[in-house]
Order: sequence, then C-alpha cells, then structure tokens
Amino acid sequence: MSALKKIFDKSKIWFAVAWIVAYCVLMSVGDALSGLIGIEKSVTLVIGAVLSAILFRFLYKNDLLSDYGLCAPKTSVRSMLCYLPILIMLSANLWYGVALNSSAIETAFCILAMFCVGFLEEVIFRGLLFEAMRKDNVKAAIIVSSVTFGIGHIINLFNGSGAGLLPNLLQIVYATSAGFMFVMIYYRSKSLIVCIAAHGIFNALSVFADETDVTIGMQILTALLLTVITGSYALYLAFSMKDNKNDS
Repeated sequence: MSALKKIFDKSKIWFAVAWIVAYCVLMSVGDALSGLIGIEKSVTLVIGAVLSAILFRFLYKNDLLSDYGLCAPKTSVRSMLCYLPILIMLSANLWYGVALNSSAIETAFCILAMFCVGFLEEVIFRGLLFEAMRKDNVKAAIIVSSVTFGIGHIINLFNGSGAGLLPNLLQIVYATSAGFMFVMIYYRSKSLIVCIAAHGIFNALSVFADETDVTIGMQILTALLLTVITGSYALYLAFSMKDNKNDS
C-alpha cells in the first residue's frame, strides 16, 4: 500500500492511468486463462475480486472513500428523475429474450465478475481519472472520462471474449454515452453508488441475453436506443445542474 500511496501523492493522473492499464491487462489475462481452464470467468473473477479489494482498502485506509464517491448520494431521487432512464437501460440485455447461456457455475462466476467490473470501472474512470482532472478543467475531465471508458471497450476484440467487429464498435459508441451519463450522475450526486450498482446489474444481465435470433439491424437499433437514452439523461443532468463556483 505504501507504493500505491507514493504514486498517488506524486501524480493522481498517473495513478489513475496505472490503474486503467493494470485493470485492462489483468482482466484480459483472466479471461484468457479462464478460457484455457474451460470455466468462463473463473480466473477473471479472482483477479477482479483481488483488484477490487486492493483499491477499496487503499481508499479506506487513506480516508478517501467519500472523496471518490463511495458514499450515499447527496441529491434527492426526485431531482435525478428517480433514475428512470437507468432502469430502462438495465432492461436492454433482455429486450430480445432470456436464456441460460452457460452452466450454473459459469453463470455464477460471470455475474460476480461483472459486479467486480462495475465497481472497478466506476471507481477508476469516474472516481480516480475524473477527480484527477476536474480541478484543472471539469469539462475536459467529463469528456476524457467518458471517451476513455468507451474506447477502452475495444479491448474486447483482443481478449478472447469472442466479440465481433460491428458489435464491438457499437458497444464503444453506447459505452461512451453511458460513460457520459455515469460521470454526470457522479458529478451531480457526489456518489458512485448508483453508478456501480447500475453498471454491475447491466453487465450481469448480459449473461442472460438471448442473442440467437438477433440480427445486425437489431444490434444497431439497440445501440442507437441506448445511446439516445443515456446521452439524453446525461444532458438533462448537465443542464439542470446549478453552477458550481469551485469548478472551472
């Protein structure tokens, strides 16, 4: 932990970048090793759980939990439109049917791994990266957090997940929009709790998506709707916020 603290104190941006690189590389290695073992997400879950524990312990030990959004939201549910756009987004993986695509043990591993992904990606991209940049330029911080989160999904083309080129490109588009939504939720509510929960549930429900008869047109339509829903909600949050004198 002392090594992490030294990096954090020296440069919060490089600390965030280091976590992004470590996360992408190690989770991809986990996916590859899980494939070799023949039990989907088995190694990925272990790596995700370890990384989550390390990051949480670091923030807890240095009294940084609330500074990085691991606290209750500071805004009312009503002012956030009761998070209804998020609820619509969460249903997207079930729009075309429900199926049990893996064995019971693999399904359990996948669900747990996806919740680790939700925690890590939100704390890293919305917490560490955004907070490292926001004091200098909050608009740039919002853009960088959103875009890097979206583009980061290109790794699915190379980590053995089996993602095709078009589905992956579509994922990058709506993930960027979702990243914009999540960072605006965090910026407004000062909390990542809703973001972590929504991100984890969305990913976990993908385990039950029935893609048997899903056409390219349906994939494009889904990506378009997700982009519109999340992007519109993000814009609503951006324009409905009161000016913050502490932000540039």
